[in-house]
Amino acid sequence: MGQLNGRTALVFGVATRHSIAWAVAEKLHAEGARIGIVYRRPETARRIAPLVKAIDAELALACDVRDDAAIAEVMERAGSTFGGIDILVHALANAPRSALAGRFTDTTRDDFQAALDVSAYSLVALTRAAEPVLRPGSSIVTLTAIASRRVFPGYNVMGVAKAALEASVRHLATELGPAGIRVNAVSAGAVRTVAAMGVPGFRTMYREGEALSPLRRGLTAKDVAEAVAWLASPGSGAVTGQVIEVDAGWSILGLSGSPASG
Repeated sequence: MGQLNGRTALVFGVATRHSIAWAVAEKLHAEGARIGIVYRRPETARRIAPLVKAIDAELALACDVRDDAAIAEVMERAGSTFGGIDILVHALANAPRSALAGRFTDTTRDDFQAALDVSAYSLVALTRAAEPVLRPGSSIVTLTAIASRRVFPGYNVMGVAKAALEASVRHLATELGPAGIRVNAVSAGAVRTVAAMGVPGFRTMYREGEALSPLRRGLTAKDVAEAVAWLASPGSGAVTGQVIEVDAGWSILGLSGSPASG
């Protein structure tokens, strides 16, 4: 019997077999949860079809999280399919490519708003829309990075977005706590995902993390998924509003460089 047996999970952000969101969906399924998968672009459907089949996902939908009507439709479908949601996973982050090059000072207003909308505000929008179908004891988990607190050349506005995301976690946890709903974040270290590989200097950060972290090892998407599954389980029932570091201990070190995931 898995620790999530009988629970339902809606995972936003599955893009490829190598994404952290997929590792999370796979782990939640292995622990007994019924799974719904939500991806950003309709053209992704064919690529992730084998993944949907692999975990017997009962729901697989495209959703532009910048559109409140689209979010509402997904939540309505999830409610009718599952009868309610116990686990909501927000694994979404995106910024225009132009915002990840050059100086942060030169970030345009439009690029700043786009990055914050998808990477931070979407957690608020998803939570609001999901609230009517979230059962007491539900868990909401998002993914963040240490760039919320430190500067990484090239990560630019995404670091600001992660800071906003973590602040949102605390506000949501406070407001939803009386209803028995918990909200937490997992701050992932350097994990080799398609998004992370596009961050300037990521390969160097990954090698340094592997060589210098207290556990002296690199990270995988499965490491992050294990932490998400714990936050989704009854075992973390008294944990809310927290940012859990999953980085082999790298964040405790006083070094000039640190890994960041996408």
